[in-house]
Amino acid sequence: MVKIGYRTIKTAIGTPIAIWIAELLSLTNFASAGILTILCIQNTRKRSVTSASSRFLACMLAMGLSYLFFEFLGYQPYIIGLMLLVFIPATVKLKIQEGIVTSSVIILHLYGASTITVSTLLNEFMLIVVGIGVAVLFNVYMPSLEGDLHTKQKQIEANFSKILKEIAAFLRTGDLQWTGTEITQTADLLEKAKSIAFKDVENHLLRNHHPYYHYFQMRQKQFELLEGMLALITRVPSANQQSMIMADFFEELSDSVHPGNTAVLFLEQIRDMKETFRETELPKSREEFETRATLFSLLNTIEQYLIIKRLFKKSDI
Repeated sequence: MVKIGYRTIKTAIGTPIAIWIAELLSLTNFASAGILTILCIQNTRKRSVTSASSRFLACMLAMGLSYLFFEFLGYQPYIIGLMLLVFIPATVKLKIQEGIVTSSVIILHLYGASTITVSTLLNEFMLIVVGIGVAVLFNVYMPSLEGDLHTKQKQIEANFSKILKEIAAFLRTGDLQWTGTEITQTADLLEKAKSIAFKDVENHLLRNHHPYYHYFQMRQKQFELLEGMLALITRVPSANQQSMIMADFFEELSDSVHPGNTAVLFLEQIRDMKETFRETELPKSREEFETRATLFSLLNTIEQYLIIKRLFKKSDI
């Protein structure tokens, strides 16, 4: 079954409304108001406002140039080409090139009129106002993405918890039965979550800070460190006293994956573990030395993981 998005629904409703309003106003070429609405309806509020302003300014410029070129140089097809040689670079210079297609509708209307009067210009202006105005009004409503973002957050946290538990299990037994499914799932979830969060940012015109967007950015950095930890633990040949201590730590940490900030408490535990490891009897073999070095690297990595969380501002998630 094909899923119909909100943009499609708004376009399907807004287009006939724009045409209907233009027809009520007895505007010539009233159907073009619908074309302008189709072109201006966007996926986000911010995108809608930016698009509408660019198209409106481009249309105003097109009307002015059309009057100058057609009235002074004539109503010939090649005059349209000459005018476009001026119009298109001008829109690029003014950073309103998004309105080129929209303006083309207006240009062709004025060309087809064979003469440009105040009445003709007013008609085109009203078409622009109706077409773009309806699109902007329909884009005022955007569905809330909070629910989807919260679901993605919970799924990512559950996967983080599972990964940490598997690290703890390996440090205890040296046996990794885990398939690693949560790794690929988490990578995919993070990409989707950041995309949704960015879209939600675009739906809030006056909001510069978006808690979910920064939250998923934080989790992305932590996830990269988790991947590094998985590579490190495979270099631990067998369980020992230090690895058992760290396994308990990872187990406890796995039960504390949530938006709240408890990183400070775990960072204190890491400092205590480092001090304990330093006071432990020196390794007696090369294998023991390499194991100790790997475990110390793992401690440093998990410390970075927690520092990232400590720096994160929970805000209102």
